[in-house]
Amino acid sequence: MGALFRGGFSLVARPEEAEIIIVNTCAFIRPAVEEAIEEILELARYKEKNCRILAVTGCLPKRYGRPLKQALPEVDLFVGPGDIHHLVPYLKKLQRGEKVPFCLSQPRNLMRHEDRVLPPSGPVAYLKIAEGCSNFCSYCLIPRLRGRKRSRPPEDIRQEAEKLAYSGVKEIVLVAQDTTVYGTDLPGHPTLEGLLQDLCTIESVSWIRLLYAHPAHIRESLIEVMADNKKICSYLDLPIQHINDDLLKAMNRGYRRRDVEKIIAAIRDAIPDMALRTTVMVGFPGETEKRFEELLSFLEEIRFDHLGVFPFYAEEGTRAARMTSSRVSRRIKDERIHLITEMQAAISRELNERQIGTRQEILIEGLTESSDFPYRGRTRRQAPDIDGITYVKGEGLEVGGIVEGFIIAADTYDLFAQIE
Repeated sequence: MGALFRGGFSLVARPEEAEIIIVNTCAFIRPAVEEAIEEILELARYKEKNCRILAVTGCLPKRYGRPLKQALPEVDLFVGPGDIHHLVPYLKKLQRGEKVPFCLSQPRNLMRHEDRVLPPSGPVAYLKIAEGCSNFCSYCLIPRLRGRKRSRPPEDIRQEAEKLAYSGVKEIVLVAQDTTVYGTDLPGHPTLEGLLQDLCTIESVSWIRLLYAHPAHIRESLIEVMADNKKICSYLDLPIQHINDDLLKAMNRGYRRRDVEKIIAAIRDAIPDMALRTTVMVGFPGETEKRFEELLSFLEEIRFDHLGVFPFYAEEGTRAARMTSSRVSRRIKDERIHLITEMQAAISRELNERQIGTRQEILIEGLTESSDFPYRGRTRRQAPDIDGITYVKGEGLEVGGIVEGFIIAADTYDLFAQIE
């Protein structure tokens, strides 16, 4: 957006009004690829109307390369993650009727605070503190698609956070492919702990939330910083993927079951009200029934507040795709997903019901169509987009405001609050 605006382009509200349509794609797993291609073909219909240039950016071009040009002749420009700086000049060349190359450079670029030109649509905003990943999990394409880890300078992140705060953002959600190794590649080796402490000094930011914390890189010092700063939500996204030691080794995750147990115990000891989210994968090569039962039993014992589960996809180009031991059928993957989601639903409902009778800070995000609960928001225990929401009974509440509410009811994923 920053490059486009600096290049003299402007947004329109609807695709039928656009002379240029840009589709930014994900290609991490098969469903993302299918969704991206479906969207490209859908938007290509506008070339029969006002659209003159259809561009595709992001990971899809990087993953599939030049054959994509033959497969999608409707597309005029392909730009990979490492070539965003070419987007504006190549669009202008196409406008002049000139030819442009297929861009497939190795990703080395980083976003800058001045690129954040559009205010978010509400009181919450994501802030990406690093790009790329150097963990090389055996099932994952991200290092190949997005490049190795590259951390943004802390002063640049601070400037973007201040800009977001000035535009009315109350909650900043820090993201990266792995937030917990932030800064190790920068001069002076700034840390995530230091970055969090600095961001906490921005007066008008009320909440700071941390996602994508790799279990192998959680430090005691990070837990201490989270415990000591009230602005940092008592919430941590800790994607474990699995718990069986043999599978964790095959995944190249860099930790064992005992490490995960130790981390969770330390977190809950330091911050008893911490809400923990995790992600797990089923059907990885070698996941026998016994190993799956180990995962299921662990999840039942630990009782995560929020959980996502997805099947293993044998993505071409990954080491895991070449593993031939104990392949798991899609039917069994689906059965295992069902068992986990069914168990987690019961856990989530019980944990939510424990919130009844408590007072919680609630960030008001918008209105509902319900006269009983006319507002919707989230507590500190609920991350945007991925967790449940809190329905709020009250009058005259301001969207973007943070109010104290009394939790009066709960269901499997959502809470219901009253403002007194």
